[in-house]
Amino acid sequence: MFKKFLICLAVVFAFNTQAAEPEVDLKDPYKMVRKVSDNTFARITNDQPLIEKDKEYLRTIVEEELMPYIDYKYAALRVLGNHVSKVRAIEDKEEKAKAIKELQRFIDVFQKYLIATYAGVFTQYTNQSVEFAPAQPFKGQDVVVVKTKIVEPGKPDIKIDFKVREDRDGNWRAYDMIAEGISLLDAKQSEMQGILRQQGIEYVSDLLEQKSQLPVQFRGEGGDE
Repeated sequence: MFKKFLICLAVVFAFNTQAAEPEVDLKDPYKMVRKVSDNTFARITNDQPLIEKDKEYLRTIVEEELMPYIDYKYAALRVLGNHVSKVRAIEDKEEKAKAIKELQRFIDVFQKYLIATYAGVFTQYTNQSVEFAPAQPFKGQDVVVVKTKIVEPGKPDIKIDFKVREDRDGNWRAYDMIAEGISLLDAKQSEMQGILRQQGIEYVSDLLEQKSQLPVQFRGEGGDE
């Protein structure tokens, strides 16, 4: 399920084959999503010789072109769900400091995991196109939904909604995606809660770190590798 979401995200953030200027307007959620789409795929197109030589180079592209516009810290904490609340409730200073350190490690590993997974997804990008719904007024809101639709000849359209949030500095970044009514974060949170309860956050971090270190390749929709 998570892999399917990332395929859709990669397509939307890399749909335009035309050259793009590097500047991204973080003050406008709609312009941000469009520009990141342009920039990411322009980079993939221009750097094809390097990618063909070594697919690991896709990690660099994802880290530089895509991740600055994904609020992975917020997403990671959302995935952990009530585990974060339990950490906040800890009164013992030493115990709380240890728990916060574990949270920070999870956030860092989650970012690496996303980079590795996106890099693998980009190895499968073909020639899909994306249609954006018209931009809507967003002043006074801290969360905006950017509606898109993935179009591929011979296949049903896929409706994708991106949740983009405004931070304290007034900058907008994507943190969740809803594909055909199903939230990426809700799906990942549901998947991880049982493991967190039974094995703990260190085990989950170790698991994600192992997966993030695997060679860049597409691993299919059947499993969350």
